[in-house]
Amino acid sequence: MARTKEFDPDVVLDRALQLFWKRGYEATSVADLTEHLGIARACIYATYGRKHELFMKALQRHVEVVDALVTAELARPGPALPAIRGLIDRFVTESCSENRFLGCLVTNAAVELAARDAEVARLVESSWARTETALASALARARAQGELTPDVDPRAMARFLLVFLQGVWVLERAPDTATRLRDAGRMVASILG
Repeated sequence: MARTKEFDPDVVLDRALQLFWKRGYEATSVADLTEHLGIARACIYATYGRKHELFMKALQRHVEVVDALVTAELARPGPALPAIRGLIDRFVTESCSENRFLGCLVTNAAVELAARDAEVARLVESSWARTETALASALARARAQGELTPDVDPRAMARFLLVFLQGVWVLERAPDTATRLRDAGRMVASILG
């Protein structure tokens, strides 16, 4: 008779996500995972696969949650520009807070692994593409509603904002960057008009 799991796989996956987010992929050993998750190595392997598979499942979970939030935030009815400014302001404010997350897990994975891990690179790119598309849609709506001038290219502006937002997450990891991030956020807001 098969034993039932004595842990909730979703809760454990969320805890693994938090550890990878805090420490990174390479700096997190399987021993770290067993200690942090409170389950045996054999249970990790049986439920999630090897460390890389667990990381990919955690990264996928993060992407699904964050991408859905960003898309919903930008797709709200009404004027689009306040939603875009709100997203920028939220990223900067969260990155300057004492309880900051130490970057976005997607950005961290891109910096640490994407150049040498095709699976990570594909997931990172798909997340960035969804964010870019959500931004471009909001910018196109803003242009159609007269919030932006007709000469603004929504796709090019979306790419600019995506690069800015990813940069915020990278700088967030360094100490004493709040002034730099706030100044950059104000400049981006002024560019949007």
